[in-house]
Amino acid sequence: MTVGFHSPLPPARSGVADYSAALLGELRKLGRVDVARDRCDVALYHLGNNRMHAAIYRQAIDRPGIAVLHDAVLHHFFLGQLDEQSYTEEFVYNYGEWNRGLAGELWRGRAASGADDQYFRYPMLKRIAERSRAVIVHNPAAARAVGEHATAAHVVEIPHLFAPPPLPADAEVLRYRQSLGLAPDAFVFGVFGYLRESKRLPAVLNCFAQLHREFPRTALAVAGEFVSSDLQRAIEPLLAAPGVLRLPFLKDREFWLAARMIDACINLRDPASGESSGIAVRMMGIGKPVLVTESEEYGRVDEGGCLRIARGPAERDSLLRHMNLLVSMGGVAEAIGQRAAAHVARYHALECVARQYWDVLKQGIGDGCQARPT
Repeated sequence: MTVGFHSPLPPARSGVADYSAALLGELRKLGRVDVARDRCDVALYHLGNNRMHAAIYRQAIDRPGIAVLHDAVLHHFFLGQLDEQSYTEEFVYNYGEWNRGLAGELWRGRAASGADDQYFRYPMLKRIAERSRAVIVHNPAAARAVGEHATAAHVVEIPHLFAPPPLPADAEVLRYRQSLGLAPDAFVFGVFGYLRESKRLPAVLNCFAQLHREFPRTALAVAGEFVSSDLQRAIEPLLAAPGVLRLPFLKDREFWLAARMIDACINLRDPASGESSGIAVRMMGIGKPVLVTESEEYGRVDEGGCLRIARGPAERDSLLRHMNLLVSMGGVAEAIGQRAAAHVARYHALECVARQYWDVLKQGIGDGCQARPT
C-alpha cells in the first residue's frame, strides 16, 4: 500500500505541521508513505481552518481519500478563501436555501468572526464529509459535528498524538527561569500558541492580576503571536502588569524549556471549534496540569486529568478559584500533572495512534487518488 500524505510540514509554524511531521515518521515504519504524492492507493489529507490548507482541501474534494479534521469548524477557512457569492453558495449547500439571508448577514459581519459564537455554530463540514472515504477526528465534539452534516459519513475518532520530546535538564530549566527574572520557587502559569480571541486572554490576565496581588510570587508567561491586532491593542496594558512575562513565538527547543519551566498551563477555548489542542496534550504528556474550558472536546480526558473551567458568566470565578487552588495547596499541581501524564501515555502514544491511522488507511484503499467529478 502506498499512501499519499498531504499536510503542511515544518518549517511551517503551525500545530498541524508539527503533528504531521511526527505522524509521518511513525507511519513510515508501517509502510510506504510519500509526501504530496498524487498516484497512490489512498490519500491522507490533513485539514485545518487557515490558508495553509487551501490547496489540500481542494485536492481532498477533487480526489477523495481520508480527511483528518484538525479543526471541526471550517467556517473561518471559507471566509478567508471565498468571495461573497462563493461563500454564500457554500453556506447554502451546508444549511439550505432558507438560510441564504443568514449567509449574507454572516459575510457582512465577518470582521467579528473570531469571537462571535454564531460563526462557530455553523462548521460548514458537509462537502468534505460527504466526499471523503472516511473522516478522522480527535474528540467526540468533532465526531458529532461531522455526523450532523453528513449522516452517512464514516467517522473515526483517533486521539491526538503525543510524541515525547528530548526534554531539557533541570539545570537548564533553572537557568532559563533565572534569565526571565523568576525566583526558583515562583509558581508560573503559561499560555502558549497563536493568541486569538477564543483563548480568553482578557479573562486570564484579569484573573492573574487579582491572584498576583494575593500571591506575589506568581508569574504568567504569555508566549506566541497575536492573530488579531485589535486584540493585541486591547490587552497591551494588561500584558504590562506585574508578574506578566511576554514571550514571542517559541521554536521547538525553547518551547520545551518554557513548557518545563511553567507549573501549570492555561489553555482556554471559547468559542470552541472541535479542536483537540496539541499544546494541551503536550503539556499533559510531560506532567503539567492544564486548565481547559469545560467542553465536549475534553470529554475523553480522565476525571482529575485536567482542570475544567466553566464557560460563560461563571468563567472568571471558576478560573480564579482553580488558579488559587494550584498556588495555595502544595502538591495539587503535581498530582493533577501525574494523572494527566498517565492518561496521555495510555491513549495518545504516537505508536498507538499511528497504528489506528494505518488501519483506517487500509480500509480506504480504492480510487481515492483518482480525480472524480464534483
